[in-house]
Amino acid sequence: MTDMRGGPFFEDLQIGQTMPLRSITVTDGLAAAHQAIIGNHLELSLDAKLARDVTHGHPLANPALVWDLAIGASTSATREVIANLFYRRLYFHRFAAIGDRITTSTTVVDKKTNSHKPEKPPTGLVLLRIKTVDQEGRTVLDFDRCAMLPIRRDEGTRLGSLIHQSRVHAEELPAVLTQWNLDIVAEGKAVCTPRGGRTSVVFEVGGDVVSNAPELARLTMNVARVHHDRFASGGHRLVYGGHTIGLTFSQACRAMPEILLPLAWRDCHHIAPVREQDTVWSSHRVMRIEQGPGTTSVYQIQSEAFARQWPSEDPRHVLTWTWTALAQ
Repeated sequence: MTDMRGGPFFEDLQIGQTMPLRSITVTDGLAAAHQAIIGNHLELSLDAKLARDVTHGHPLANPALVWDLAIGASTSATREVIANLFYRRLYFHRFAAIGDRITTSTTVVDKKTNSHKPEKPPTGLVLLRIKTVDQEGRTVLDFDRCAMLPIRRDEGTRLGSLIHQSRVHAEELPAVLTQWNLDIVAEGKAVCTPRGGRTSVVFEVGGDVVSNAPELARLTMNVARVHHDRFASGGHRLVYGGHTIGLTFSQACRAMPEILLPLAWRDCHHIAPVREQDTVWSSHRVMRIEQGPGTTSVYQIQSEAFARQWPSEDPRHVLTWTWTALAQ
């Protein structure tokens, strides 16, 4: 049995292995604490009455909180993580409400060792399938995550040359949207931009300083040591990747206030690490606009994030993210 007090390391994880389930109830307090760190500019997760009218149900949780909780739960497999490389094919099947109990499972899908460099300790890549369901067993979201882990006992194993491609989801909207009254959101709003008028335009807003980095890791039950222990990451705590993604998402919603919900990520790559007290800013390009339910549209967005330390460090490209959003 793996000693969970130290590890698991790359060689401890086996393809097909599933980590213990992690459950949490999404509360108003959890949502408020997350909003204070990341920001929340989604009308449907800010206006409880509007959310009830649209969904015929309960106030919605910010989807960024839900994906952060899912990623945090998956870190039981990656306590010793060196870096996260990418997320792929994240897809919302439905949207969690305040009061929902969500449960996340993490399964090892694939693994490979990296080419060994004599001056560096050996490492390997692990591909994880992460799936989150609600209290009724209905899938909320699922996605793949690739993490780099240290190899404690280098047995010389080389498993494949590449991490295999992630699952491909059908290009369809979450079925639950057909049950919602999305036209309510449009009532009383003026249409400022013609359909299609936002394509190829780059949107930017001001940057955000990365604050409360270990607090966000604790909030989301992320147990990776590099996000908590300064000594585990060479003197600078590595900021949780969800923190960078969350700030980028918040900035996208500020730049494009018509965004109602994120629907899916095609891919999300961490290009370089983000450190505490960095300032993160981002640019967003709408690559394609398609018809959504009712009066809504579906945006395909390419987001790029950058970071720098005050006062004179050169900007670093830290994130590239392709995703889709429902917009009014």
